Amino acid sequence: MTPKKLLAAQLDMAPDEIVVDDYPAERRSLRISVVTETYPPEVNGVARTIASVVEGLRARNHAVQLIRPGQRRGEQGSDAPGFHEVLMRGLPIPRYPQLRMGLTSKRTLVKLWSVRRPDVVHIATEGPMGWSALQAATHLKLPVCSDFRTNFHAYSKHYGVGWLHKPIMAYLRKFHNLTQCTMTPDEGLRQALTGYGFRNVMVVARGVDTQLFHPRFRSEALRESWGAAPGDLVVVHVGRLAAEKNLGTLMQAFEAMRQVQPRAKLVLVGDGPARKDLQARCPQAIFAGMRHGDDLAAHYASGDLFLFPSLTETFGNVTPEALASGLPVLAYDYAAASQLVRPQISGLLAPMSSAPEFVRMAASLAADREGLRVMGQQARLTTETLGWDRIVASIETMYHGLLQRPLETVPALPPAGFGSLRA
Repeated sequence: MTPKKLLAAQLDMAPDEIVVDDYPAERRSLRISVVTETYPPEVNGVARTIASVVEGLRARNHAVQLIRPGQRRGEQGSDAPGFHEVLMRGLPIPRYPQLRMGLTSKRTLVKLWSVRRPDVVHIATEGPMGWSALQAATHLKLPVCSDFRTNFHAYSKHYGVGWLHKPIMAYLRKFHNLTQCTMTPDEGLRQALTGYGFRNVMVVARGVDTQLFHPRFRSEALRESWGAAPGDLVVVHVGRLAAEKNLGTLMQAFEAMRQVQPRAKLVLVGDGPARKDLQARCPQAIFAGMRHGDDLAAHYASGDLFLFPSLTETFGNVTPEALASGLPVLAYDYAAASQLVRPQISGLLAPMSSAPEFVRMAASLAADREGLRVMGQQARLTTETLGWDRIVASIETMYHGLLQRPLETVPALPPAGFGSLRA
């Protein structure tokens, strides 16, 4: 007898009189341990993304344990309801002194997770702390997912250590293949990683805070402080001032734009080891340094065009932030730009690695001020469906999927470090 007929018999009613609302059961709240070696107030795309995911998970009633390096002496981790922050020892990263590399042992995490056992471990970064977390989770037979967020293998050539490409890629492949799932932000990168031998790679898009990054933050007072008159073109770049960001092409592009618009201004938001050289090359540029929150939003929205010549991004969070702020974007045709920029509608996409074409496109945009205005309006429209709620919901679905599949037997973990791995 079906449940409906059984219920009808119990109530002495005809089956057709029974109306059953087939509401699916709500998914249960999960205990999620997020392991990351970067987190706000550190300023970078990975930190902002992880913070948005953590906040989104908490808003969806999941209990989050955040494991990260301590960032300052005497810092205390939060232990609010549904949010337990565990601070580990950290060391500054060479060439990135504002970031810290987490240091902890497998034993420490095994002890921690034996007391507070998570349902899922989410490893956001592949450094020493991430490696220890992978070892501990494997030991305790916990489901593990990971993120591929930073092209360390691509960065190596910009710092004179291109010979490290193979061992770095071997380490990353070994690391991610020991997890049940690796999340990456776009299909192009998923295909590239699959070609390198990565397994179980899935695309999980990234969102943008469309309330923070908004054209309403445009400030004429801020533009005036840059020396920009109402009709002057203001070009904005946001990001680390470092070799891997291809800033030589940015300088070439701006020089070409000044041939068309002599009063054009270049505003560089961010800091890094290349700042001194860039100031020498372009002394008239405005070096705004690090900016946060509403102040950062105002710097975006007060520009007229966003130039982003980087060739080493896994995604490039600054692209959707610029679009949401109402700026047309000129970038290379890959990562976030290839997904979000609609050529001739909300910006332009240059062929990969073609600096002459990037420079030519920059000059053409400088010559079309009305076109830039219309593109800026369309740029905002392209991001209005990219709020973090939808992205976090897809991550939540992935977590539940991990819990429904049996843990596969994984190979024994090799000793930590690059030396034990071969390309």
